[in-house]
Amino acid sequence: MAHRRRGVGVGRAGAAAYTKKAEELNALSLASAMETVEKLEIKLSDFAKKHNYEIKNDPAFRAKFHEMCALLGVDVLDTEKSFWGKLGMGDFFYELGIRVVEVCLASRSRNGGIIRVSEVNEILSQRGTKFQFADSKSKTSYIDEDIITCVKKLSKLGSGFRTVKVGQSVMIVSVPEELDDDHMRVLDLAQDNNYGSYGCVTTEQMQTILEWDDERCERALQKLMGKGMVWLDINNEGEKMYWFPSLWSKEITTSSNDLS
Repeated sequence: MAHRRRGVGVGRAGAAAYTKKAEELNALSLASAMETVEKLEIKLSDFAKKHNYEIKNDPAFRAKFHEMCALLGVDVLDTEKSFWGKLGMGDFFYELGIRVVEVCLASRSRNGGIIRVSEVNEILSQRGTKFQFADSKSKTSYIDEDIITCVKKLSKLGSGFRTVKVGQSVMIVSVPEELDDDHMRVLDLAQDNNYGSYGCVTTEQMQTILEWDDERCERALQKLMGKGMVWLDINNEGEKMYWFPSLWSKEITTSSNDLS
C-alpha cells in the first residue's frame, strides 16, 4: 500500500511563531525610529535656542535653518510644540501670513488667484511692512522663503493657499482650483521671453514649442481664462494674445530698466 509523503514546511504553530516574531521586530524598529526622531528634534531645538537671535534677525540664516530641518525630515511647522513657537516666532509667521493673504485677495480680481512670491514681497516692502517680536525692540525683515513658509502653514488649514514652482518662479495659488501639468507648461512658456513678449503666449507658440494640437491648446487656455488667470487680447492684425496678469509687474519693471 502506497504512502503519501508529507511536504516539507512548518505547521500552523510554527507559522504563528514566525508572524509573532515579525510583529515584534516591526514594533522594535518603529520604536527605534521614533526615538531617533525625538532625539533629532531635541538637537534641532537646542540649536534653535542657541541661535535664537540669528534666526529671528537674519532672514537668510532663518531660511537655511528651515532648509536644514527639511533635509533631516523634520517639519518645523507640524510638530506639536513647533520650533517657531518656542522661539517666539509664531506671531511673526501669523502676522506675515495675514499680510500675505491680504495681498493675494486684493490682487485676485486682476490675476485670477495666482501671483509670484517675489511680487507679494515687493508689495509688502513698498508698504514698509515689518514685524516686531515681543522680546525685541527692533523690527525684523523677511524674504521670499518666509512667505513660502507662511503659505505652507495656510495650506495645512485647508484654505486653498499653496505654492507651485513654475520655471524659475514660485507662485502662490489662492484659489482651490487644481492646475495640471498643461497649465504649468503654458505659464512657464509665458515667462520665457525668448519666444515672444514676457507674460504672453499665443496658440502658434504653443503649437510650435510645446507641439500641441489646437484642441489641447484651447482646453488649457479656456480653463485659465475661465478662472481669470489669463486675459485675451486681439491685436491689430487679428492675432489672439493670451496675457498672464500675474507676470505683468515683472514685465513693467524689466521694460523700465531697459529704458534707463
